[in-house]
Amino acid sequence: MPPKLRKTKIKNPQDLANILMEELRFQRTEILKVVILNNKNDIIKIKEVAVGGNHFIEIPIKDILQEPIKMKASRFILVHNHPTGDATPSKKDLEYTGKIMQSAELMGMELIDHIVIGNKTYTSIFDQIVKQADAKKENIKPRKEEKT
Repeated sequence: MPPKLRKTKIKNPQDLANILMEELRFQRTEILKVVILNNKNDIIKIKEVAVGGNHFIEIPIKDILQEPIKMKASRFILVHNHPTGDATPSKKDLEYTGKIMQSAELMGMELIDHIVIGNKTYTSIFDQIVKQADAKKENIKPRKEEKT
């Protein structure tokens, strides 16, 4: 990792997208990186953990968690690209993120986001999950109380 990135504070998904966008947006295969952070959200290390095909990466969760465990990190962020340029997370991305989050929690670590890089665009899976939850709340109408 370049020395200038060491101890760079990540305050929001845009900070990390700015760092990795140029490197990942034109890749022809999916690449998954784990960004290891300290308790103040400063970058400690960025490690490439997998290279996949054109549409997906198959990697065991233990391989993703290996580096954060080795470094005794308490938090990390996942970043991967979509070679199509569309940063919309797939259903598989969403499901896999949930599994990694649960596994990390069991190990005493926190997955604080998963960012998908497209061509000059990105999506924070965590932001998308929050928006979906908020949209569901808006569609739920309170039950009318029955008069007795």
